[in-house]
Amino acid sequence: MVLLYQVSRRNYGEHHLSRTWGTYAFIVCAAVLLVACQPGQNEAVDPANASVAERTIAVAAAEVQSRDLSRRLVLSATVQPLQTVRLAAQTRGIVRQLHVEIGDQVEPGDPLLSLDQAEQRAELARAEAVVEQARLAYQRQAELYSRQLTSSAEYQAQAAELRVAESELILWQTRVAFGDIVAPRAAVVSRRWVELGESIREQDPLLELTDMSQLVLHLGVSELDVAHLAVGQQVEVSLDAMPLQPITGHIRRVFPTAELSSRFITVEIALPSSAYQQGVRPGYLARVNLMIDAREQALAIPTSALFSSDETSYVMLIQDDRLARQEVSTGVQRGQWVEITSGIQAGDVVLAAQAGDMTEGQRVRIVGWRG
Repeated sequence: MVLLYQVSRRNYGEHHLSRTWGTYAFIVCAAVLLVACQPGQNEAVDPANASVAERTIAVAAAEVQSRDLSRRLVLSATVQPLQTVRLAAQTRGIVRQLHVEIGDQVEPGDPLLSLDQAEQRAELARAEAVVEQARLAYQRQAELYSRQLTSSAEYQAQAAELRVAESELILWQTRVAFGDIVAPRAAVVSRRWVELGESIREQDPLLELTDMSQLVLHLGVSELDVAHLAVGQQVEVSLDAMPLQPITGHIRRVFPTAELSSRFITVEIALPSSAYQQGVRPGYLARVNLMIDAREQALAIPTSALFSSDETSYVMLIQDDRLARQEVSTGVQRGQWVEITSGIQAGDVVLAAQAGDMTEGQRVRIVGWRG
């Protein structure tokens, strides 16, 4: 620059110095700026890659949590007693006394009703007299036989007559006893078919006794589902008549065969022994919530968060605001949820849905949650 100044001064004179200096100064500054804007030879800059690496995509995420993925069936059935006893007349007679009404609680041996059995009692008296007569005749024959004054055949024949008379006596004693009907077990009188003074015959129905200490439900369960049930398994029961009072029952037994027409197998649900005291009555409509496949604490993610490639299932974990691919093993699917058996754990955060061309290492920003 000093050299240029000296040449300019020598050729053009002092009056051209300031003008020439301004021109050359402008040229030098422009050259310096142009050189500064050129990239170095050792630098390799890819503007497209630089913009992708720094780009952050807004995504929806889901937290891996334990969920109840159990499969349930809701079936209905009618409450009924496990045991019901129907008492029928075993002899003829007229109802002389009625000791119970419908709804009465009875204990074993309590009298229920009595029949007027004048005819049977007369026959009993005759049988008693015949036995007494046969016994005296047998005693005479036994004495004669001991003295060898009668034959063995006559002695044995008299002994047989005594046995026949005694058998006849037992028969009429039994028939007279049939006239007094007593409770065979502890139960509640649920039905009565006779009234005071009514004449009845053998096998006529008299009373029905119901054991209210054990109420049950009989459900028809598909052959495909019954394999998941076990005796003793607890079930939730609700009754239309008592909607605010849920009851916990259990599977008492699973019947051994299926019905040929429906392929349903009967499953018996036992209600608690206190159900009758709580207000449950035979005939009530009950609804049972059966757990077919118990998975109450299964790790689950939304189905939209599960991806597959080359027969491999995987999720995209969100770690430090970046995506990381993680292979997983899956279990059952229930609606919008899928069970994860291995690969991730509770508390992990995964990408909730595939979006565009996102790949492993992509920087993301969570703007919403699912589940």
